[in-house]
Amino acid sequence: MSRSCLLCGVGGQGVVLASRLIAYAAMEQGDFVRTTETIGMAQRGGSVVSHVRAGENVHSPLIPFGCADVILAFEPGEAVRCLPYLKEDGVVITNSRIVKPVTATLGGSGYTADTMLDYLKEKAGRLLVIDGEAICREAGSPKVLNVALLGAAAKSGALGISMEEMLEAVRRNVKEKYIALNERALELGGEQV
Repeated sequence: MSRSCLLCGVGGQGVVLASRLIAYAAMEQGDFVRTTETIGMAQRGGSVVSHVRAGENVHSPLIPFGCADVILAFEPGEAVRCLPYLKEDGVVITNSRIVKPVTATLGGSGYTADTMLDYLKEKAGRLLVIDGEAICREAGSPKVLNVALLGAAAKSGALGISMEEMLEAVRRNVKEKYIALNERALELGGEQV
């Protein structure tokens, strides 16, 4: 059995670290794992997409359209943009807070979280929305959104990785001084499922 998870967000949100934590946990389960990232503007605010594929026969790191089991979105607009990758019965797990792109800000467009979330509710097989801003506030850092989303994904069962396995991935791959902070974010993210 193989699993495919597409992570999407904007620069500076920790998309790449989150994909590495998923990959580590899957490898610890004995799976063969392939990953790749597509990074938009090489700066904070540019689109970042990471593909993680795990299983016995994974030949390419790129997830084909319509084949992602999970889309883990750090921003709902990025989830909408990446929705063609989702399987018909796939799961979208997204943060509720938007990060408005510069083009939308300058153009005065109606780029709102409600618009994005309504679209996802209509089109996604299953949708889980977490309040990443509240979790980060309670955890004590705006930099733990990535791990909070991983907590929600692990708790939902969508990744095939348990909370304990994800916790071990955090402990093995995060700098020691940030482990307690990330453990708390993982727990808080799981509580929102």
